[in-house]
Amino acid sequence: MEKYLFVVVLAYIAVVGIKNPLFLSLETLFDTIRSGSTMLLFGFGLLVVLVSGGLDVSFTAIAAASGYLAVRVLLVAGIDSLLLAVLVSAAAGLAMGIVNALLIHAFGLHPLIVTLGTQSVFYGGMALTLGTKSFSSSQMPDSIAQFGAASIWDVGSGSGSTYGLTVFFPIAVLIGTLTWFLLYRTRLGREVFAIGSDADAASRIGVNVAFVRGFVYAYSGILAGITGVIYFANLRFVNPTSIVGSELFVLAAVIIGGATLTGGEGTILGTVLGIAVVQLFQNTLVFLGLSSSFNNFFFGIVLLITLATMYAQKRKSNRRELVFREG
Repeated sequence: MEKYLFVVVLAYIAVVGIKNPLFLSLETLFDTIRSGSTMLLFGFGLLVVLVSGGLDVSFTAIAAASGYLAVRVLLVAGIDSLLLAVLVSAAAGLAMGIVNALLIHAFGLHPLIVTLGTQSVFYGGMALTLGTKSFSSSQMPDSIAQFGAASIWDVGSGSGSTYGLTVFFPIAVLIGTLTWFLLYRTRLGREVFAIGSDADAASRIGVNVAFVRGFVYAYSGILAGITGVIYFANLRFVNPTSIVGSELFVLAAVIIGGATLTGGEGTILGTVLGIAVVQLFQNTLVFLGLSSSFNNFFFGIVLLITLATMYAQKRKSNRRELVFREG
């Protein structure tokens, strides 16, 4: 699946570049990386959940609630520390991820139903206890605002202004590498794939299914919490209502990258390419002279083609292996 996506990405970049050469610039690349950073971090957490056979649509609510809690804690305590904000947000995300895992495993509830419910609970709980007041860049903690403006490589433009490669890029690379290591180089990662392929069979060979499910939702929660702080820093504006609603785009991007809703499949590279496809559609329509209304249209076409190709290959593989079942 990755090679097809890679071809799609290159072909689309070529088409847009021919239509509008301004697209082929470092500034566009850096803007795409910056705007895609939060989606990429969400995607890594969701990938681990999907590989385990689970599903999570509450991660944007976790990010909003955790990140907003961290900002309010810093403002109330009068402490301007990015590290404290990340720790508070990650801890809150961990707690909410564990709540998801407990409800899913202990009560045998479907992950979609649980996380749809907890999405409302987490976000509603934040609104009731902390409110939804927005904070501008001058009102939010300076450390978070400065973090959002930081870059690791600045380049001067022809107009005299500068643009840079965001500091979020190495963070995304680090978390992507960590996620890859956990999935492919640890026993826990093998167990995640095992319960995603067949939880009952994994349990019979000694895998602690409850622990593994707890880990994947906790990991997704931690990443969502960290992403909440990064999202506000990227905007340089704290608005807890703006992030919720993008979860289906992230889910679709990870599925486009090769993960399945049935579990046991998915790769880091596929996730990166799937999110690249989504970001390209969202960020390049202006270069093609098209309105934003075409974004969902093109994205839906790519998603349908990807799913059709994926499940056609799955059926062909099943027939070769004499596994006569669909999906």
